[in-house]
Amino acid sequence: MTETRPPQPHDAGMRLREVAFGAVSAAAVRAALRLEIADALDDEPQTAEELAAHLAVEPSALRRLLRALVANGIFAEEPDGRFAHNDTSRLLRADAPRSMRYVSLWATEPWTWQAWPKLEDAVRHGGSVFPDLHGKGFFDYLHEDAPESAETFNRAMTQSSRQSAEDVAAVLDLSEARTVVDVGGGQGLLVATLLERHPHLRGALLDLPAVVDRADPRLRPGGALADRVTLVPGDCREAVPVRADVYVVKNILEWDDDSTRRTLANIVAAAEPDARVVVIENLVDDTGSLKFTTAMDLLLLLNVGGAKHTEVSLLSAMRRAGLEVGEVRAVNSTLHMFDSVVPAIAAHSNAP
Repeated sequence: MTETRPPQPHDAGMRLREVAFGAVSAAAVRAALRLEIADALDDEPQTAEELAAHLAVEPSALRRLLRALVANGIFAEEPDGRFAHNDTSRLLRADAPRSMRYVSLWATEPWTWQAWPKLEDAVRHGGSVFPDLHGKGFFDYLHEDAPESAETFNRAMTQSSRQSAEDVAAVLDLSEARTVVDVGGGQGLLVATLLERHPHLRGALLDLPAVVDRADPRLRPGGALADRVTLVPGDCREAVPVRADVYVVKNILEWDDDSTRRTLANIVAAAEPDARVVVIENLVDDTGSLKFTTAMDLLLLLNVGGAKHTEVSLLSAMRRAGLEVGEVRAVNSTLHMFDSVVPAIAAHSNAP
């Protein structure tokens, strides 16, 4: 058995330097995206000078940026000094099958550089810093003062939802269900994916009116799935006016505790006995992507005062709502699925 060498003082110091300079890595990714380096670099490696001519940038500065990206595992440098794609850099391309372009842009939007230095304040008082920074809440600021960032946010959420919807559909068994509702499901990418995978299934999408109005084209009148889905405008924190065999709740139980309690209570109140309630969330424990999920947890604190769940906290919230929780399983490296049922004693008796 190979003995693991304990961290040496030099290793610890270097690791701390890398973390402290982490903003540089994020800025390098954003610069690469804004300059569209990944899109300009095809399968054939190129020199910095060749890329610079194509991008209309200064060659030596571009080489320095590429060198920093390579050091972070993004792009590769050939022995002859040319730069080439690797699996990570290809995800920055707009045409990549599982592109991370808009998610990466979203994580490095201009307002993030203003918010992160206020993390100390958020920790001190345990809430969002956005009202102090901008005089209004996060989403009001985004849509009223930063339309380009709002568009990036929408594209990032769509990109992320499309990828996770495929992963969820692959592991969520709906062979015995007749109806499924996506609670707070945004534009409905998940319910659309589930309906495509299960031709026997009918579905519903519940979200705010302005969100439902922009639902996936497949779900809107004239769309390929329109005759199998009902679009329900509403706020799940106020009511869930839909009955179904399966309720899917994905990545929305990140608000304050009261909103989470009311959402789960409304689902239980609407459901028939033995209906399934499937909650899908990022966790800040028992995950293969702890750096990502803990970062998202702190971003939620900064933006809206929300929080990611631990397995214990989510189980507690579901059980308080009267749900009987069964299997908990990983969907992918960032998502976990909590399968539960509404017992007869809880159904229609747990309204908030």
